[in-house]
Amino acid sequence: MTEQITFAALSVVLVGSALAVVLSKNLFHAVLWLALALTGTAGIFLLLDAEFLAAVQLLLYAGGIITIVVFAIVVTERLIGERLTQTNMRIGGAALVSFAFLGFIVVVLGKHALPASRPEMPGDLTRLIGETVLTRYVLPFELLA
Repeated sequence: MTEQITFAALSVVLVGSALAVVLSKNLFHAVLWLALALTGTAGIFLLLDAEFLAAVQLLLYAGGIITIVVFAIVVTERLIGERLTQTNMRIGGAALVSFAFLGFIVVVLGKHALPASRPEMPGDLTRLIGETVLTRYVLPFELLA
């Protein structure tokens, strides 16, 4: 029962912060909302017992990428000498596409029954990810590197 409450709370945080990223007029505030959304995603990973993915999410995305974006905003504002804002010109079309996509997801999930409980993970998930990346997916991993 506590997992469902935690998941619901994280879902509200994720959806709320994602909407705040898109609807925020101040670019710096949008980046801070993005950091909250990425941290909430790490919380979802923790609920799924994927501690390694949660740590990577926090270190790389919530830590590294947000730091780079904030640095870019600060430097750009100093170069052009004015405050940067973002405008939402096509919010109606974006809302329509979002609701259509949400409807598609609901229809697809309605046709397929979801399992009632999580399947058990075989052994250490971090070791399994490492072995899979360095054996089965070694070529895409090296190409990305």
